[in-house]
Amino acid sequence: MFASLMNWMRDNNILPQISDTERQALEAGDVWIDGQFFSGAVDFDSIIKEPYDKLPAHEQAFLDGPCEQLLDMADAYKMQRTRIVPDEIMHFMADNGFFALQIDEKYGGKPFSTQGKSAVMAKITPHSGVLSSLVVIPNSLGAAELLGHYGTEAQKAHYLPKLANGEYIPCFGLTEPTAGSDAASIKAEGEVFRADDDSIQIRMNFRKRYITLAPIANLISLAVRLHDPDNLLGKGEDAGITVVLLEKGLPGLHIGDHHEPIGEFFANGPIVGRDVVVPVEQVLGGQDYVGQGWRMLMESLAGGRMVSLPATGISAMRVAAAATGAYSMVRHQFGIPIGRMEGVETKVGKMASLSYMFEAARVFGCSAVDHGVQPPVTSAIMKVYSTECAREVGTDAMDIMAGSAVMQGPNNILGRGYCSAPVAITVEGANIMSRTLMIFGQGATRCHPHAYHVVEAVEKNDTDAFKRSLLGWLKQFSLGILLTFIAGLTRGYLGVKAPRSVASDTRHYYRRLGWAARRFGLMTNLAMFFIGGKLKARGNLTGRYADIVAWLYIATATLRRYEAEGRRQEDRVLVDYGVQYALAQIQHAYEGLYENFDGALGWFFRTVGRIGIGVNPLAKMPTDQQANAAAQPLQRYDAQFLRLYEGMYLPKDTEVGLGRLFNAFQLYHEAEPVRVKIKDAQKSARLVRGKVDAVAEQACALGVISAAEYALLKSCQEACLRAIEVDVFTREEFVGQQPHGVTATGNGGQRPETETPLMQAADVA
Repeated sequence: MFASLMNWMRDNNILPQISDTERQALEAGDVWIDGQFFSGAVDFDSIIKEPYDKLPAHEQAFLDGPCEQLLDMADAYKMQRTRIVPDEIMHFMADNGFFALQIDEKYGGKPFSTQGKSAVMAKITPHSGVLSSLVVIPNSLGAAELLGHYGTEAQKAHYLPKLANGEYIPCFGLTEPTAGSDAASIKAEGEVFRADDDSIQIRMNFRKRYITLAPIANLISLAVRLHDPDNLLGKGEDAGITVVLLEKGLPGLHIGDHHEPIGEFFANGPIVGRDVVVPVEQVLGGQDYVGQGWRMLMESLAGGRMVSLPATGISAMRVAAAATGAYSMVRHQFGIPIGRMEGVETKVGKMASLSYMFEAARVFGCSAVDHGVQPPVTSAIMKVYSTECAREVGTDAMDIMAGSAVMQGPNNILGRGYCSAPVAITVEGANIMSRTLMIFGQGATRCHPHAYHVVEAVEKNDTDAFKRSLLGWLKQFSLGILLTFIAGLTRGYLGVKAPRSVASDTRHYYRRLGWAARRFGLMTNLAMFFIGGKLKARGNLTGRYADIVAWLYIATATLRRYEAEGRRQEDRVLVDYGVQYALAQIQHAYEGLYENFDGALGWFFRTVGRIGIGVNPLAKMPTDQQANAAAQPLQRYDAQFLRLYEGMYLPKDTEVGLGRLFNAFQLYHEAEPVRVKIKDAQKSARLVRGKVDAVAEQACALGVISAAEYALLKSCQEACLRAIEVDVFTREEFVGQQPHGVTATGNGGQRPETETPLMQAADVA
């Protein structure tokens, strides 16, 4: 019976079909807490024990020392205008190990933890996109990482010290005109042949594009499809995708041209090769790794997606949130801070909670990688949803800061990041593809407790293994139906494993998340049973599944942070809004699933099921009161604000940009007691009615406030006015005939008599 069933499932494409490249992706990395979500049975007590690490002391010292110094040195606006990174900055980065965070000490490196690398990238990115690219590429997927894992001893000894000291600037050549998100379909070709001197060589022809750092790189890790017509390497005629190391200057290699990325400048361009010949020893890892390029990439990306792009997205989110919270208080309209208007306040509250949640997810995920877990599904979630939510937060920030955000110049805090948001969306696979194809498509098979075993058994025609795995699956499926029904009927009070070791005031969130996960496990099984091999074509459906598991992870990470940081009651407002928001996103995704589920169960879900989840929802969107409460931590310059946004670069120059805004915000907070005194005097009729600033002088004369308090209030008023000013350029500055200087408004109305000439520097543009 089982043999017949196995043959029927294979012949009718009941199970997902897995190609060789998909298999390598599925077998790369590890199943982490995402496996509990796909099974439908979540043990939150075990999840709360998962690591949530703090940075080691030496890494924190690097952030507080060299990182701060680098950003103090870097005039981000000048580099954006001139597309030049000064030599002194490049030398400083090389001398202080900014290129070496992925390299072992014995090769001259400064190895950092995953979280440490992520924190460095997060600190640098919002200040300067070009500096970010110079840190991200050498310290994430690329030559140093691949050499460290797979390189021969000779390759490591030659390349790693020169990568560490900046002598080699690396880039990774993967994307092509016809191979973007579907990177496995690359057409770059390498042909193995025997040269006249009897050595084995590779002749390559390729055309790569969108390669970050390519215009300034002198070491390329190139992915090619290797052909060996004479089987000189013993791997067959089609040896498969292979990574080859190329150095700049090879005959036939053309590198140095530029693309022009949207938004903030960074070096990016094409690489073209015509009959480029290298010895076979240039295969990364040597002959043993011929044909293993795709596996190497998948293994590196399994945890690597947790690092650079989430760091850049989340850092942009945090800076936008902090700046917007500050601006909402120093900018007044109709006699009140705009942050006290409900429409603005609601957006600020959402921004505050999302930045808290995603920072939690970043630290939680990086901690897992640092403890040896390489979770490809969770890493993909972090890449997709951190960059998407960063774009959403950036849009809200632009709406609130309005004219201050759309007028470009040294004082514009948001503009470059806002314009650059699509870059992160497209890198390492476009988000729309990762969401609709990868997260659930890979997760449903890889993270499910039984599915992959069943698929393997069918492919191997192993009846005994098929029987064991299928019976285990059917048992899990049957139990899932019962427990999901019970959980729904009792709103998670029964049918889910109740956590014992968590704060009592947040236990109800675990209950609802457990209920949501129960349903997700059941719905995953139904999709695989009733849609099966057609799932790949149902991108809208799989995208909704991805939304559910993503927000399950993000909400769980939020609760993990709350526990790890000592259950700070002042953070509860962010946790409350955030987890409620995540549950509402899960509810919305379930509604979409029910309305669009096809096959034999479609009618049931569209009618009975849809009515049921409408009457008995997981959650609704956060209330106005929750939004108001969540906004407050962003609208007070106090210890909580500084703690929540530690690790973010706070410029020391209080006359320009973010430094100017935060200076005004701090003064506004310090002057609040003075304003309270004046308002109380107005209420008691000691002072006339009117705006605080208008009656402050009279309040001082009458003794309501002291002379020192009056001076503080006046300094606050002046700082707030400066903080909302935008840049003004002379015609010569605007058209580029003169270098930009301190603008009239940015310098308190005083233009300097002389301009400092541009520093002679290395042109990386």
